[in-house]
Amino acid sequence: MLTYSDLVTLLMIFFIMMYVISNVNTQKFQALARVLGSAFGSSNILNSGDAILPETVSNSGPVSSDASQLALLKKQIEEQVAAAGFGGKVTVSLEERGLVVSIQDTILFISGSASLTPEAGSIITKIGITLKPLPNFVRIEGHTDNVPIHNQQFPSNWELSVARATDVVQELITQCGISPSRLSATGYGEYRPLAANDTDEHRQINRRVDILILSGTFNPVEPQI
Repeated sequence: MLTYSDLVTLLMIFFIMMYVISNVNTQKFQALARVLGSAFGSSNILNSGDAILPETVSNSGPVSSDASQLALLKKQIEEQVAAAGFGGKVTVSLEERGLVVSIQDTILFISGSASLTPEAGSIITKIGITLKPLPNFVRIEGHTDNVPIHNQQFPSNWELSVARATDVVQELITQCGISPSRLSATGYGEYRPLAANDTDEHRQINRRVDILILSGTFNPVEPQI
């Protein structure tokens, strides 16, 4: 009974302390960890607390700031797209992985080609200049429909999607001055559709290039130069 009473008392103290420091900061947490570590005769509580919570607290600011920055960027790009008259062919959306600017291929390329049209250069340059000051990594993703292509230049939709993504990357480097170390190109061919490839309208939706501005949470897993 004595042991049980001690345990109940310690639990009561624990929950009172948790309530008191509901607005957590590192100093208060460390003080609580020391008290609990002493009470339970173990240093594990202190060690785990020092390792986990301060990291969580310190990271909450940048993540929130990054989300706000991407939301502001979304608004800016939407205004640029509307001003250029591309409202129906360029969509901007926030996802968990970051901000996605999806551009239909009819703006960017002639059918079966990976060479950018003058119209494409204009809109990509506008977007790229907006992206240049940001620290985020940018991934260009090429997509096609499921209609097979086979010619001397592109044996399959894989090659076509990669070539189109790479062409956009080159435009961002040469015309916007974005560092190549921030950019990457990926080709998904027909295998990441937004709609079923069952009508001309749906296939047109799937033929696109996505400019993905990665959330800052992905920075640690991207190659650093």
